[in-house]
Amino acid sequence: MNPSSPMTALLDELALAVGPAHVLTGDAIPPQHCTDWFNAHTHRPLALVRPGTPDEVARVMAICHRHRQPVTPQGGLTGLVAGATPNEGDVALSLARLNGVEEIDPAAGTLTVLAGTPLQTAQEAARAAGLLLAVDLGARGSCQVGGNIATNAGGNRVIRYGMFRDQVLGLEAVLADGSVVGGLNKMLKNNAGYDLKHLFIGSEGTLGIVTRAVLRLHPLPQSCHTAWCTLPNHDTVVRFLRHAQAALGGTLSAFEVMWPDFHELVTTRVPDMRSPVAAQGLQVLIEMEGSDTERDMAMFSSMLEAAFEQGWLLDAAIAQSLKERESFWRLRDAVSEFPLMWSPYCGYDVSLPIGNLGRFVDELQAALRERFPPCEHVHFGHVGDSNIHVGVHVAAAHGPFPEAEIDACVYGVLRRYGGSVSAEHGIGQHKKAYLGHSRTPQELALMHTLKQALDPHKLLNPGKVLA
Repeated sequence: MNPSSPMTALLDELALAVGPAHVLTGDAIPPQHCTDWFNAHTHRPLALVRPGTPDEVARVMAICHRHRQPVTPQGGLTGLVAGATPNEGDVALSLARLNGVEEIDPAAGTLTVLAGTPLQTAQEAARAAGLLLAVDLGARGSCQVGGNIATNAGGNRVIRYGMFRDQVLGLEAVLADGSVVGGLNKMLKNNAGYDLKHLFIGSEGTLGIVTRAVLRLHPLPQSCHTAWCTLPNHDTVVRFLRHAQAALGGTLSAFEVMWPDFHELVTTRVPDMRSPVAAQGLQVLIEMEGSDTERDMAMFSSMLEAAFEQGWLLDAAIAQSLKERESFWRLRDAVSEFPLMWSPYCGYDVSLPIGNLGRFVDELQAALRERFPPCEHVHFGHVGDSNIHVGVHVAAAHGPFPEAEIDACVYGVLRRYGGSVSAEHGIGQHKKAYLGHSRTPQELALMHTLKQALDPHKLLNPGKVLA
């Protein structure tokens, strides 16, 4: 490289900002920073930059802004929509060194954390203080808080505690030009003008890079009761959901539904997976968290007995130990085995009004079988918060994997039901062509206006979210 070239000047300035050891180029860049979870997009960035403080993030962005250098922010690299995959020639900005819990304030019920901190680290710090960081994801050990905020992550407890957006009281973010905005607010009520943190929550790093956040904490549950239930159809599932919400008085924390295609696949083809029930139908994993073990167990059992009396439940098993509870959740979380069993496959993360979910799945299953006769599919998800996941596999023996055709089939059915193409995973690169299925032209125009205002040179995470 020419010592006097603009590229050399850029890399030299970045090395001065964060230290030469934290600007990697060429073969020194670890492979995971060049691709996505499915290895569908692979581009080596110009450089991997690893700032260690929020001030270093600001300096890096100021340098890149002067050089008009595009930047791809990267968190734990657990995303499923290629939202953190760099384009050729981008600088990849890793937040992994921006790591640590800065403060827990028991009186305010808050945790202040740097954006590169793994979610599990933040959860454990809260638990050590006798408090709960409520959002929980299967990737908790590797996903980072900043990435969770940037994608407005959901997970298993949304039905009770809400999305990640609902856990953020304040945040700090670095804009495309290196300026720092936001405030580390600890108050539940703060109506002083625009609540600017919402510009960055769910924006996937296209409007700014989150560097710090103040997260809301909750009382730590003292009891947990879990059951695996079988029901005949989706309409009955909805009745059971509303019954459980009414009977458990706000303590319902998870309501996971698995259609028969999912249940059959994981119990017959994933090693060491056994169903806790014998009956066939829609499977529901339901969990409550409370403050009094005996009282909560009585409430939980009474709720289930009433559901049996109504004829809603075909079968049910209550976890009698932590080991049994964990086995229930392992069955639900067997989705992590799909890349090993099904590669290649398409995964979808959609949401619809809860009452339409059953009809959507029926129509989609019929459409998939008609369009791709040898395909396998699964349907499962949180449902209590209107979110289901769809997996589709077509064996390689039947020709090239028809990803684009499967996308069109799934999102075509979804559009007829007025659903969202992303419930919790974000848009990234994979879904941006279908964003218009879920947003009006006026909404899309406003998104472009915000992008132009905050990042007029389109330097932050280019090619993501907006086409």
